[in-house]
Amino acid sequence: MAASIHAELLDLLGYDPDDGVPDAAGVDVPVGMIVRARDGARVVAVARLASGRRVVVDDVCPHDGGRISDGFVAGERLVCARHGWEFDVTDGGCRRVCKLRE
Repeated sequence: MAASIHAELLDLLGYDPDDGVPDAAGVDVPVGMIVRARDGARVVAVARLASGRRVVVDDVCPHDGGRISDGFVAGERLVCARHGWEFDVTDGGCRRVCKLRE
């Protein structure tokens, strides 16, 4: 809870700890791309899946903490650049090493 209060306070004061990182609401991402952005004080990854669906997720791979925004889109999943793990945006789980990285 303290972290969310801290984030709200930083937002109210206009402090941006990630200067140069665009606001997620204003990011237009082409199909197949991932962009690092922010949602208030929260750092997120904004992606456009192969279906055209736009998704916004925390910019952290649940597998080992790498940045999802450093990875790539493979169909309807995001792939972490660190180990090639596929991130399923529907349930937040990691699936397997992506075949595109083998």
